[in-house]
Amino acid sequence: MTELRFDDRVAVITGGGRGLGAAHAKLLASRGCKVVVNDPGVSMAGDATSEGPAEALAAEIRASGGEAVANTDSVATPDGGAAIIQTALDTWGRVDILIHSAGNVRRAPLAEMSAEDWQSVIDVHLNGAFYVTRPAFAAMMAAGYGRIVMTSSVNGVYSNKQVANYSAAKGGMIGLANTAAIEGFASNVKANCILPAAVTRMSEGIDTSQFPPMTPEMVAPLVAYLCHENCEVTGEMLISAAGRMARAWTAESAGIYQPEWTVEDVAAKIDAIRSMKDPLHFAPAPQGHLDHLLHSFGMARGG
Repeated sequence: MTELRFDDRVAVITGGGRGLGAAHAKLLASRGCKVVVNDPGVSMAGDATSEGPAEALAAEIRASGGEAVANTDSVATPDGGAAIIQTALDTWGRVDILIHSAGNVRRAPLAEMSAEDWQSVIDVHLNGAFYVTRPAFAAMMAAGYGRIVMTSSVNGVYSNKQVANYSAAKGGMIGLANTAAIEGFASNVKANCILPAAVTRMSEGIDTSQFPPMTPEMVAPLVAYLCHENCEVTGEMLISAAGRMARAWTAESAGIYQPEWTVEDVAAKIDAIRSMKDPLHFAPAPQGHLDHLLHSFGMARGG
C-alpha cells in the first residue's frame, strides 16, 4: 500500500509536548506534516511549571528534518484557543488538521469534588475543545477541507468513579465533535473522537505494572489515519487500547409503540422497552438526530 503522507498539510496539536500529543506530532511530522506543538508545560493538575515541552519537541522535529513551531498558550480561555490556531495561520497560512489532546486530571469522589476541581478539568478538556475548534473549524470551512480529532475517553461513554469532571468533559467532547461532523459534512471537514488507552502522565497513581504494552505510539497510527485526506470516516468514536482498535457507538433498543401510556403500562413493559435484542444505530452525520425522530414517527404512523 502506498505510504499515507501529509506533505503540505498543517496540523495543530494541543497538549502536543508530551504523551499522546507528542506521539501524534512526531508521526505526522515524519510523514511531511507541518506541526504546531501546543503545550504550556503545566503539571497534570494544570498548575504552572518551569518546563518547556512544546519547544523541546518542536526543536526535535526540526532537528529530524521536519517543520514545527511551538505554542505555549492555554486552551482554557477563548483568547488562548484563538492564539493557538492563529499560530498556524500566521506561520503557514492554513490549518488542515486539529488534534485536541490537552488534558488535566483532578480526582475526587463526586460528593467531595470542589467547584474549582470541576471547573479546571471542564475548562481544559471541554471548553478547551470549543476554544480551539471554533476558529479552526471556521478556517477549515472557508477552505473546504479539514480533519478534527478530539481525544475523548471511554470515561466519556461509561464514566468512572472519582472523575465526574473528566467523564462529563469527555462526554461533552463527543457531542461537540459530532456537531462539527454534521456541519462540516458537505465541506469535506471531518471530525471524530478517539477513545485511547495509554500509559502516560495521566496514569500517575494507577498501578500499571500488570498492563500489557500501552504506549502513546500505539495510538498514533489511528489518529494519523483519521487526519488523512483519504479518510472518509466522520462522526465516529474509535478505540485504541493495548493494540486493540475498534469502534464504539450509541445504540437504542427497538422499543415498542402504543398510542397512550400509563405508569402501570410502563412498569408492565419495561423489559420490552429496554430489550437490546435488535438494537438501532443512527450515525450522527449527516443527520442522525433526524433519522432517530423519523424512526419514532414511523412507528407512530404504523410504519
